[in-house]
Amino acid sequence: MQDAPAYIRCFVSILRDIFKEETVEYVLALIDEMLLGNKSKRARLFHDKSFSGEEIYDPFLRLLWKGNWFIQEKSSKILSFMLSGRPKGQDHVIADSAAKSKDEFTSINDVLKGLVDWLCAQLKNQSHTGRSIPVAIICLATLLKETAVRSSFVQIDGVKLFIPLISPASTQQSIQLLYETCLCVCLLSYYEPAIEYLATSKCLPWLIEVSKGSTKEKIVRLVVLILSNLLHKGTFGAQMVDLGLPQLVQSLKSQA
Repeated sequence: MQDAPAYIRCFVSILRDIFKEETVEYVLALIDEMLLGNKSKRARLFHDKSFSGEEIYDPFLRLLWKGNWFIQEKSSKILSFMLSGRPKGQDHVIADSAAKSKDEFTSINDVLKGLVDWLCAQLKNQSHTGRSIPVAIICLATLLKETAVRSSFVQIDGVKLFIPLISPASTQQSIQLLYETCLCVCLLSYYEPAIEYLATSKCLPWLIEVSKGSTKEKIVRLVVLILSNLLHKGTFGAQMVDLGLPQLVQSLKSQA
């Protein structure tokens, strides 16, 4: 693994300097395959001390808006893993450093915002029928662990985009999409500004409906966690009573 940063530098240089579609697709596929082996560990390789944030992120961010769907999908996933793999405290260190580092800090925020904008655009107007929404949700489930991403997502009114996806699922594909969507809502339920948007989004009836009809324990667990986080916020408690949550709780308690 000693040469790993050199390989990454080579890949990024190709993406920055070569625009032939087939070459870009091939390099992105190689990077994606590399990350799949060990996402968290290998994503950290992109943050080797020899790299700067601007050098690493920019090619992928550019490809989100200019490539074909294969290029867009791979770029969004790779960029999400790269951003989530940033060393803890990196932004704090950058923010407190010299002027040059301050520019890099701004660049990282711009990259986060640019990626969130693209993901929300996919939820609104799909570039690829059948793939845009699952890809966007998977990436958001990775990114919404960060406060900066939650803030950006809320500011562009992204919360309401989840609501049409919260419904009882039947196929394996729709079950996984529902799980990832509930995970996104769960992450937002820890963020106070997002809770105000959840209160006006009418998500509560849908969440309770899902918990009543889902046979997947992992989905029910997530919904219960969301409801627990929201219970004492605003009028959520009263709404839950009106929607029959006490009876649902009794039913869930009687199950194995």
